[in-house]
Amino acid sequence: MKSFYRVMLGRGSVHAAECFAGGFIGTDFGINEDLTGKLPDGWREFNQRFIPVFLAKYPEKTKIGAGLACGFLWTVSRGILTGDIVLSPDGSGRYRVGEVTGDYYYAPDQILFHRRPVRWTDVYVDREDMSEALRNSAGSIGTVCNLSRSGHHDELGKLVRQTQPPTSVSVDAAVENPSVFALEKHLEDFLVQNWKQTELGKRYDLFQDENGTSQQYPTDTGPIDILAISKDKKELLIVELKKGRASDSVVGQIQRYMGYVLEEIAEPDQTVRGVIIALEDDQRIRRALRVAVNIEFFRYEISFRLSKV
Repeated sequence: MKSFYRVMLGRGSVHAAECFAGGFIGTDFGINEDLTGKLPDGWREFNQRFIPVFLAKYPEKTKIGAGLACGFLWTVSRGILTGDIVLSPDGSGRYRVGEVTGDYYYAPDQILFHRRPVRWTDVYVDREDMSEALRNSAGSIGTVCNLSRSGHHDELGKLVRQTQPPTSVSVDAAVENPSVFALEKHLEDFLVQNWKQTELGKRYDLFQDENGTSQQYPTDTGPIDILAISKDKKELLIVELKKGRASDSVVGQIQRYMGYVLEEIAEPDQTVRGVIIALEDDQRIRRALRVAVNIEFFRYEISFRLSKV
């Protein structure tokens, strides 16, 4: 079961905009070293090793304060699991909702350099919509707070579902109950579950490697939304999804993924193609796509119908 965490993005949410734009959460706490391979399963072992490191840099801090700082660092870097949901204040009384999509990585010489990749959604939860108990827990001091452990899992699940923007995709009549998707499902999950009934599913199969994954496929430049392969195995397809209007920056993003797949995954006789799927485009992305090789743009369509019984 996914857990919900409240994660602060700098004191007073000062780094929230950069984290939202860059697709990550992070901490620092003055421990300026790569923690890859140094994050055990339990926080106690981590604290035992890094409390002295923290106190060496901040000798004025107490051992309790050092323990809290190292515990927060471990939780963000290791304790939060891939797939868990994070809520981060945006500085205006709202919490933006995101899903952690991968493991720890180190970003030296940048803000909040101990990071986790996050897919930020367009969903926001207002503090005024929370119960008093949840507001108190979400407003607790500290960088990170496990809201599920505090007993608010069910309430948060309802809040996130209630504020999830409805979206739909045009597929053929073989798709089972697409209205359920419009109210409850994410575009990415819907496409994967109904892949064979889409236009892309006629030419491509979902990619499967030894890990059996085609969704949120990990790369060194971020996770690919959906990775597929042509039925004749001659072409790999990267699908990048945008819930709303796509900007021209997504062209560079998908080109990076295409470069990774070409260098790290594709066989010598295989080519790579990209598809961007969004609700809307604009002149800027159309201009960029005119000179982008092997990238197509698809729109998904929102539909809603009432049927009298």
